[in-house]
Amino acid sequence: MSKAKKSEFRPNDYVVYPAHGVGQIMSIEEQEIAGISLELFVISFEKDKMTLRVPTHKASEVGMRSLSTPDVVDQAMKTLKGKAKVKKAMWSRRAQEYEQKINSGDLIAIAEVVRDLHRADDQREQSYSERQLYEAALERLTREVAAVSGGDESAAARQVDEVLGLRAA
Repeated sequence: MSKAKKSEFRPNDYVVYPAHGVGQIMSIEEQEIAGISLELFVISFEKDKMTLRVPTHKASEVGMRSLSTPDVVDQAMKTLKGKAKVKKAMWSRRAQEYEQKINSGDLIAIAEVVRDLHRADDQREQSYSERQLYEAALERLTREVAAVSGGDESAAARQVDEVLGLRAA
């Protein structure tokens, strides 16, 4: 069982870590922690200038996953085209839900946040916290779209922008 799990991710693979988005596995290393030898994925999040070490046996438990398939990216784009679904709940509760969706690592959920918080130029201003959540979701979405297509982030950002621009207001 554990042997099969190990081969799921390899060095140089791009992976999605729910709380941080797209990272790249730099290596797999052994480290002794409290007298126990652990095998760790060393994941680099270049954009955030951050390195994360994740025990290989915990990877799926913490929700680390491979990049989405192109099909899932298409689904996310379809989600973006949809009409914003804004609940009538208080902002604090909605903000919490958006945060959970962003940190779920689920590309469709992230796309929902982008869709729901996106504002066309002629719409009302966003609050600071709305903008923060929107930008966080947009960045996660864009990075993964870029990684999946093997393209650069600015191309992915244009693609996302285009889709949002086509949206029914």
